[in-house]
Amino acid sequence: MRPAELKRLLERVRRGSVSPAEAARRIDEAPLEQLAFATLDHQRSQRTGFPEVVFGLGKTPAQLVAIAGRLFEKGGPVLATRVDEAGRTALARAFPQAVLHELARCVVLPGVRVRGTRRARGTGSVLVVCAGTADLPVAEEALVTARVMGSNAELIADVGVAGLHRLLAHRQRLRGARVIVVVAGLEGALASVVGGLVDRPVIAVPTSIGYGAHFRGLAPLLAMLNSCAAGITVVNVDNGFGAGYAAHLVNVAARRR
Repeated sequence: MRPAELKRLLERVRRGSVSPAEAARRIDEAPLEQLAFATLDHQRSQRTGFPEVVFGLGKTPAQLVAIAGRLFEKGGPVLATRVDEAGRTALARAFPQAVLHELARCVVLPGVRVRGTRRARGTGSVLVVCAGTADLPVAEEALVTARVMGSNAELIADVGVAGLHRLLAHRQRLRGARVIVVVAGLEGALASVVGGLVDRPVIAVPTSIGYGAHFRGLAPLLAMLNSCAAGITVVNVDNGFGAGYAAHLVNVAARRR
């Protein structure tokens, strides 16, 4: 229950149109909503600054529509990640305002402004650096996440270490960002290179793109965890969402300071 909703409820109790017992019941039930297949956390945004995010894998189109609909009614925005084609089609049909990000496999329902709420926005920039074109789905997921949460985010694509001059051409943009997300598969060396060029946080994302000894992302994950460049944080394999979310939090924290 948002502060504005709580104030309206207490005002109705004061006027006598709602009993104290009924108000207590509503307040007790407000944080959670139980569906047949999900328990929705409607106080997530008050605790963490952003509403509950829907993870699309394993959910049917009907479940996605129901969950997104209930979250959207609370004001949104709604971010659904890892949504397959059937799920994206269902959400687009149910919500004409839905924004589909095909490459990132994300769907966004833009939020409505609710009185009494304010979402933290970052004033700096989040820069997503992608090693290869094959890594773009994960990089786009990070980009979409950071933007939906309220950060200015940009993408530099296909600047892996096989052609290092491509990355060095963007040195000013790298040094101008507040936080950098580096997405790379194969040997994952790009995160170390970027970390050695800048004096700001680097969030590394290993991807499952690579040949056999790459072990579906294990090789770049271990390489990034063992980076000799200082200040690198590593998220799980293909976790563009987690990286974009963390980058926004860093951006917002810097603004608050």
